[in-house]
Amino acid sequence: MRTTERLVLRPFRDTDLDPWAALNADPDVTQYLGEPLNRENCDEIAADVNALYEREGFGFLAIERRSDGVFLGAAGLSREQWYPDDLEIGWRLAREHWGHGYATEAAASWLEHGFATLGLPRIIAVTDTPNVRSIAVMRRLGMSFDHEAVLLDDGVPFDATIYSLTAEAWKASRR
Repeated sequence: MRTTERLVLRPFRDTDLDPWAALNADPDVTQYLGEPLNRENCDEIAADVNALYEREGFGFLAIERRSDGVFLGAAGLSREQWYPDDLEIGWRLAREHWGHGYATEAAASWLEHGFATLGLPRIIAVTDTPNVRSIAVMRRLGMSFDHEAVLLDDGVPFDATIYSLTAEAWKASRR
């Protein structure tokens, strides 16, 4: 579990599964993530990321607002097929919680965990090139444009923009 000024990042609970399924069924949320997910897929993802976090010390954690305990979404570090040598930072919030800085705050906590606790040399972020909201979060985190690529997601190509942040740059930004 991790805490920030406004958030608690923790493993998924059973009470998170309904709002988790609802946000993953929202086409606005999943616009750049593929097709909306059904409840069974969402339950499996929550169980898988909890197990990964327990086993590896990274994964996606649920985001809860400290002031009222409301489930906002999830954020974390994952190892993706495209760049297996790097951990990727990511976030997914319910649409009604966009625009409040929650993604940036949660992701900043994960950057700290990745660099200070896990000792990672670099963390990347990957998004569909037109996803300007996600790119804005990457920039607010201090990440820099790395490159563009055409990646395959379940055999479907998409134009991706990749940002990265090194441990050295992260440490320098904290001085």
